[in-house]
Amino acid sequence: MHPAFSVIFFTTLAGAAQGLVVVLALAALTGLAVSHAFVSRGLFLALVLLVGGLTSSFFHLGQPRRAWRAVLMWRTSWMSREVIILPGFIGLVGLWLLLRITGTGAIWLSSLLPVLAIVGALLLWYCTAMIYACMRFIQEWAHPLTMVNFILIGLSSGLILACALAAYDGESTLLHVTGPWALAVTAAALIARVMSLRRNAGLRPISTLQSATGIRAAHIEQKSMGMSAGAFNTREFFHGATQGVLHNIKLATLLLGFALPAACLIWGLLGGAMFVWVLALLLQGPGLVAERWLFFAQAKHPQNLYYQTVS
Repeated sequence: MHPAFSVIFFTTLAGAAQGLVVVLALAALTGLAVSHAFVSRGLFLALVLLVGGLTSSFFHLGQPRRAWRAVLMWRTSWMSREVIILPGFIGLVGLWLLLRITGTGAIWLSSLLPVLAIVGALLLWYCTAMIYACMRFIQEWAHPLTMVNFILIGLSSGLILACALAAYDGESTLLHVTGPWALAVTAAALIARVMSLRRNAGLRPISTLQSATGIRAAHIEQKSMGMSAGAFNTREFFHGATQGVLHNIKLATLLLGFALPAACLIWGLLGGAMFVWVLALLLQGPGLVAERWLFFAQAKHPQNLYYQTVS
């Protein structure tokens, strides 16, 4: 598939925001000693990331003014459900932040919002992952590992972001708790991503030239693509990158997205300075963008059997 950077940035930014909100919610529910100002800044940052991701997703639309129509198919479309849940989740985070700033609201509401925020984050991850996992004709996506990767990568980025913020603000209590969890979840995310890469590398295509063209001959040799010039089918379903580029992006994904941030987390847990936690965040950011690019690029649409061979 052709990776759309608008969707890449949306899923990466929103995933980190969801992970950060989950960390702040769990800290509130467990009574962890975290300053009022830190929680407010964390919620504000999560809100900025969510709105930024939502804004970037609009660049993927052919007619942005018709975006409201996306909610009409909520009974059958996972994308419609995501479009409904995302503003609701943003509203929950915004309301929680507002109550923190103003100090208003009933005690039960302040206790309920963290629970609702966790549920909203999980639902948003589920809907986003199911947009791709439900496409049975794309074997690379149609697997439970798609769901696992979206959740673990989102939690990993949120935990590392929380650790970097805690180290910068001197929130040692939160850092001591989230640091080991950030390392464990990042390691789990790496294992799950490697498993999905190994699975995808061993897939055998279900579709063939015979099934794509309707020609039943035992031997078919395609000389040109199905159109004489570039069109939607030749642009939007294939990335055009070489195997060398794919290999380098895979290495960047594993090193920057997981291995090097995990090494920085270990360094930080062993007594490293504040910049180590920030370095983990700075390394993981471009690594997760590369990971999401690879996620889309590795998906092989069956129509490419007919449209991507050029003589």
